[in-house]
This record gives sequence, structure tokens and C-alpha cells, in this order.
Amino acid sequence: MASAVSRSSRNPAAATPASAAGTAASVQPSVDVTAITTRDEFLLELGQALGGEASIRPVDSVAAALESLGSPARRGQVLILDALHANEVRPAVDAVQGRAPQAVILVFAAEALERQVAAAVKGSKVFAVLPSSPVDPRKTHAVFASVIEEAAARRKRAAPARAQPPAPADLELESTRSAEALRVPGMSGGKGRALFLAGAVVAAAALAAGAWFFTRGNGPAPAQAPAAQPQAAPVPEAQEPALPPGPSADLSILHGKVDELLEKARLAMRERRYTEPPGDNALLYYRSAVAANAANGEARAGLQRVAGVLASRFDESLAAARLDEAAQNFANFRAAVPDDPRVADLGARLASAQLTKAVADGNLERAAALLRQAQQSGVLPAEQLAKWKSELARRQDETKVQHLAGLVEDRIHDGKLVDPADDSAKYYLRQLLTAYASSPNTARAEHDLAGAYMRKARDAGLARNGTAEEERWLNEARAAGVSAADISALQHDVAGAQAKAARAEGDRFAQLARERVRDGRLTDPAQDSAAYYLTQLQSADPDNAALAAVSHDLAGKLVDRARAAVQAGKSADQDLAAARRFGADPKDLQAVQQLGTARTAAVDPATLAASLKAVRTEPPEYPPNALAHGVSGTVLLSFTVDAKGNTRDVQVLQSTPAGVFDRSAVSAVKRWRYAPVMVNGAAVEVPTKTLVRFELPKQ
Repeated sequence: MASAVSRSSRNPAAATPASAAGTAASVQPSVDVTAITTRDEFLLELGQALGGEASIRPVDSVAAALESLGSPARRGQVLILDALHANEVRPAVDAVQGRAPQAVILVFAAEALERQVAAAVKGSKVFAVLPSSPVDPRKTHAVFASVIEEAAARRKRAAPARAQPPAPADLELESTRSAEALRVPGMSGGKGRALFLAGAVVAAAALAAGAWFFTRGNGPAPAQAPAAQPQAAPVPEAQEPALPPGPSADLSILHGKVDELLEKARLAMRERRYTEPPGDNALLYYRSAVAANAANGEARAGLQRVAGVLASRFDESLAAARLDEAAQNFANFRAAVPDDPRVADLGARLASAQLTKAVADGNLERAAALLRQAQQSGVLPAEQLAKWKSELARRQDETKVQHLAGLVEDRIHDGKLVDPADDSAKYYLRQLLTAYASSPNTARAEHDLAGAYMRKARDAGLARNGTAEEERWLNEARAAGVSAADISALQHDVAGAQAKAARAEGDRFAQLARERVRDGRLTDPAQDSAAYYLTQLQSADPDNAALAAVSHDLAGKLVDRARAAVQAGKSADQDLAAARRFGADPKDLQAVQQLGTARTAAVDPATLAASLKAVRTEPPEYPPNALAHGVSGTVLLSFTVDAKGNTRDVQVLQSTPAGVFDRSAVSAVKRWRYAPVMVNGAAVEVPTKTLVRFELPKQ
């Protein structure tokens, strides 16, 4: 929402464009509009979009808006929120709905915020969320037509209508709104459509009242007044959307001398000013003359001539599908000759054309409102009404089916097959099956969703460890009517695909193992060696045809490397263990082991031990308890010096006194280091013994 700023440079009049100044000056706004914004450019764009239908009062905060919305009003109340931040919209909406429930709320948001704002106000009574930066003039103007109707309906519900005295018939100039001022574009779709039909019965009642005024409320009745037209029964106030006001005729009456009025009418006829401009046309002058003298033949004949022109214009505009123009000509025709037999025919033709266009445009809400209006005004015969009702019901069902089927398709595309529970493909398909089970669209949606279930099951089956997920989607497919044969076929295909994938993976591991054997990377690095890939092959595809050959090659290389290590006096235990695991010939393994034994036996252990040279020795720590009691002793130890000169396998052979100095002696020898002993150019391990003495210090 906008933050508070100074209002010194902002004028409510700035919201009304200059081009609409004439209309705004002559037509009293039907609603009061308050806009919460700090952006002057937004006010300018908004005023241009509304086209003078309302003046806008800008404020900077919700509190300032509530000051005007909470006060009693003679007109409907509209609040416009200029949303600059999505998270501030809902608190503002809730505050307004709590304090001024009669206000109709419109929210404007930039394109980047439009989805977030719509989600924020979901569940509230916001009429619509419209784009800003810039404002869409066409869309805004169309939605505002419905906003006007809704605001008026809310005000009427909030305060019972007061009886109004009948308008005097002898006003000097009974000016009503001109046809141009009253013409409000109808809704043709968008976010305001869902509420566009509110108040349709009210509009029909107003139309019926207008028809009575056209025929009965224009001054003294003519001498040859026809029988009274039947009036529609009182219609209760409705909460349904209404049609915006249609074109109407200027029913004002000029008072003056009949001869002067006729002279002006003759001049207007010569100049072809039949109904225009307002206040100076033949229709106005002839009607005024008839009002002054109902028996005046010239005046009545003049009205017939004007009616003839209007009937011709009506035919032309209707043939060209200019329905607003046709409606204006019809209103003027009825004002000229309300008792003419052609009124019923022209009205029926206009209503049929309007219904046809609304249905062709797909605007079924407008078509429904037009049909109710035609039924209540009696403009269409019963037979035509029945046909239109049937056609409209069929179209509405088609629209609902297409809408639900489209939702199913969209949710399948988004991957929302069963979740969320109230906004998934499964949820909308259930609605289709409940209401429109026999529709081809329903059958198609059901087939598409079942196919989506099967694809999910296949994907899960091909994934590792996806058995539970696969079964879940297969259960959904069964519930959706997929046959057991199709389920079995899918499972067979998945099993075949799994086997094929395993073979392909096994072939890849076999090839990698061959390459590592060739490169000499037998066991290192741990995650990229021949031994690693051969282990993966055994797990992924134990029946792979290449497994035996690659294992044989690796085992042979490992045995060769172990033999070389033994000959060099090095340990070959790890290579021999790996070779055994990959199927090396036991005879080859035994030969390497015997070679190692022979090499070790060829050298006298005593000679090797005598050649040991200590690099680092540390005296043992004298046990404090033995020192305190004056105890001395010795410990005989055995240990092995490995090929690197480190000591290992340190063991106590004999100690005096037993157990007193053992731990200290072992700990010290483990820290000793020797120079490696070389035999035939290779370092070898040397077993040896040592006696560690613990003697008391001399006094």
C-alpha cells in the first residue's frame, strides 16, 4: 500500500480527464470513488480509463478513506486500492470490509504483483484485481460498469429505498441523461464477469417502468389513446448481476406555443435533424406539440414521419450488427409512436439480435441477463423464449464442461494429478463425472487422466526403489477404469525396460573396468578403479556376459602385481585378497604365497636382527609406585620392525617382578624407530627381542 505523503499537490479533479469534462458536468456521478494512492500518474490513467463516469477522491491511507466511506452517502461507494506491496493489501481490505461493508473494492496491481495480490485477497469480497503501471483502459472501463451496478445494489440493500414523488409532467425542460451519457460498455469477460449478472431483475424492473413512462408519462394523453398496456408484476429486489443501462430516448418536453413548436419541427425536418442534436430536433418539437395539443394533426403526422425514418435507420443498423445504434433508434421510435404496432416487432427483433450476439461472443452471462429482461418485459413471444432458454442452457452446460475439462488438462500439465485434494485433475474430473457423465469432453478428460496415471506408474517403475510409488499410481489407474490387461502390459513393459536399462548399465561398468585394467588402475583410486567398476557390475547385472572375462583379466593383473611385490620384499596381502575375490586361480595365489615364505626363510633372523640400527629410542617412564617403594626390575619384550622401520606386535615375554614394569616398557618400545633393513635391495620385516631394565637411581 502507499505510504502517507503530502496531499498539497494532488487534486481530485485531476482524476477526470478534460475530454470528459462536458459529460461529467452534465451528468451527476452515480457512485463516489475514493482512491488510496500516492501516485499522480496512476490517478491520471485511472481518470482517463473511467472516462468521466465518476470523480475520484484521492487519499493517502486507509484511515483517511474510512472517514469518507463510513459517512452516510446518497450514492454507492467504491474504494480503489493502488497496491504497491502484496503483503499490505489484505489488512487494508479487511479493515475496509469491517468498517464499510457497503463499499465495492477494486485493487490495482503491477503485472509482477498481480498473482500475489490475487492470492492475498482470495476469500475476501474484493470485486476484481486489475493491472496498473499502466492501467488497462478497456478492461478498467468494462469492469467499472459492473462496479457501478454493484455499488448501487449494496447501497439499496443497506438502506430501504424511500418513496419518491412522481416527477411533474409540466416541467419547463425535463432533461434526462442523454443516450451517450448513459451508454456504459457491457462486460465481455475477465475478472468482473462472475459478478456481472448481479441485479438483472432490478434492471428489468427499471426497463418495465421506463416503458410505462415512455407510453404513459409524457403529458396529457392523446385524444385517441389506446388501451392501457399490461404492466409487469412487481419484481422483488434481486442479488444477481444486472445489465448496464441501455440507450434511452430524450423524453423531455418543451412548453410553448404549438405554432412555434411546429415551425421549429418543420425546420428540423428540412435540415434532417430528426433526433439530434439534443434539445433541438424534430422528435422533441413534435412530441412537445402533441403534449400541448393531443388533437393536433400536423404534430401527430410529424411523429409518424419521424418514426418512419427511425424504423428505416433501425433496419439498417440491425442489418449491420450495430446493436447499440439499433437500440437507440428503437428507443426513439417508441418515444415517437409508443402505440405503433411495429413496436412489438422491432423490440422482438432487437432482443433476438442482442441474444444472438451475446451467445456468439461467448458472453453467456450477458445472454442470461438479456433473456431474463426479455421475459419480464414480454418483448419476446413464449415460443421464442422457450427456444432461447433451451439454447442458453445448452451453451452454459457446454461452457461449464469445457471449463472443467480445461482445468483437468491444466492440472495434468502441471503434474497436479491427485494433490491438492480440492485443486487437482482428479477433483475436477469427479465434478465432470457427477454433472456431465455423458459428455464427450468428460470421456476425453477421463482418458487423459488415466493415461497420466499410467505414465506416472511407468516413471516410478523405471526409477530405482520406486516400487511403492509405482503401485500407488497403478491403483489410481485401476480406480480410473484402466483394464487389468493394460495394467499387466505396462508392468511387463516396465520389467523389460528395467532389464534393458540394467544391461546397458552393466555394459557401461564392464567397459569402464576394462579401461582401468588397461591403464593399470586396478584398485586405486577407490571410486574410479577396475575393482570398483567390476563390483558395480556384479551388483547391477550379475548375468552380464562380460563379467567373467573382465574378472579374469583383473584377477590376473592383481596376481602379477602381488608376485612383483613379494619379489621386492613387500607385502602383497591386499592384492592377493582382491585377486581371490575376483576369481583368481588358487594355484597362482599359492605360488605367490610360497615365494614370499621362501624369501623370508632365506635370511637368518638372527642376522637380520643384528643388523638393526635404532634411529630413535626413548627410555621408559619409571612407575611412580615402584620408585616410591624402591623396586627395580626387568622386562623381556619381543616385537617386529616393519619395512618402514616402525615397531609393531610388541609383547611381554618375561618380567621381574611380574606386571610392575610391563606397561611402561611396552609403551616405550612402541615409540622406537629403526632404519629399514634391506635384503636384495628391498626392505624387509625383522623380528627381534630386547630387555628393558628399570634400575633405581644411585644415592
